[in-house]
Amino acid sequence: MQEKFDVFLWANEIDEIKNNVSAELFLFNKNYTPFKIKYSDQLTSSVKSLFMQNAAKFIIEGADKGLECREYEKADGEENVIYHTDLDKVGRAETLIHLIENEYKDINYFSENEYEFKKIKGIIAKFTYPGGEDGTKTFYIAKAISASSALKGASSWEINGESFEPFSAEVAIKMPDDNQVAIVDKTIVVFNQSKFENLFQYDYKSQVIAEEKAKELSEKYKLSFAEGLTLNSLLQDKKPVLKKLQAMDIAEEMSQKDLINYADEMQLDLMTDDDGSIIIMDDKDLTTFVNLLNEDYYVSPVNGRRYEIKSKKLLGEPDGEPPRG
Repeated sequence: MQEKFDVFLWANEIDEIKNNVSAELFLFNKNYTPFKIKYSDQLTSSVKSLFMQNAAKFIIEGADKGLECREYEKADGEENVIYHTDLDKVGRAETLIHLIENEYKDINYFSENEYEFKKIKGIIAKFTYPGGEDGTKTFYIAKAISASSALKGASSWEINGESFEPFSAEVAIKMPDDNQVAIVDKTIVVFNQSKFENLFQYDYKSQVIAEEKAKELSEKYKLSFAEGLTLNSLLQDKKPVLKKLQAMDIAEEMSQKDLINYADEMQLDLMTDDDGSIIIMDDKDLTTFVNLLNEDYYVSPVNGRRYEIKSKKLLGEPDGEPPRG
């Protein structure tokens, strides 16, 4: 079991060793691919202040005002509260840290010409300082970056003294000065709930629902997944599919045999393996499977064409006819 993380102890430790900390910056895109990026020595104090010292200061000063650190899963938008959760619960954050720590040599340097800043989602600072069993200790501070806040050199001017001059950089960004997310060992500290959820596309309530529906589907249907995929992870990434499943009583849905026959009738490419398991290779297959469960496919008796029904509304009984059932 993971040892309970003490955020107040961590903040005080950081405040004590702040002058012995080295920092490295990484940008990451919407696919959570990290990019190395250098920074000028003139920005060293700013990097430490904006990312590390502001976070530590907030916690230390907040402790005197009753600041609490609670489980993120029990978050209820309280004031004067920050949250913590386990890194392994937040897949995209865990993947990002894994790439930085274990695939460092394969991480490319960012350049606007090659990768385009408009595709960047966030920035994460890696801080390293002496300590620990292997001689060093590490933590990360992540912030979301809005591409709309960037200034492109080709269309921007700068004011120097009393005159406009050509903008001297390819891109300039306003670095967020608020505290958003810290990652320490295997713990995520959440300063800003909405920005954390947006930064790592994490929705705990959806995750719980996805786990429940994945369990129900796995108990009723034989499913086979491409390597590296799970029903749970696919559902978490497909909110419309998950929402559709929420409205279903899985136990009352059609059997596997009927579902496969329905797919054949609709001439849909629903693959099965030798033991009859339905093969799910990607989110497209998952969507087809759930649409079949929801009976979202229809052949018109008028023109014989196949349709996918985007929304269904149950009609009332025709006038003059007694209700059925």
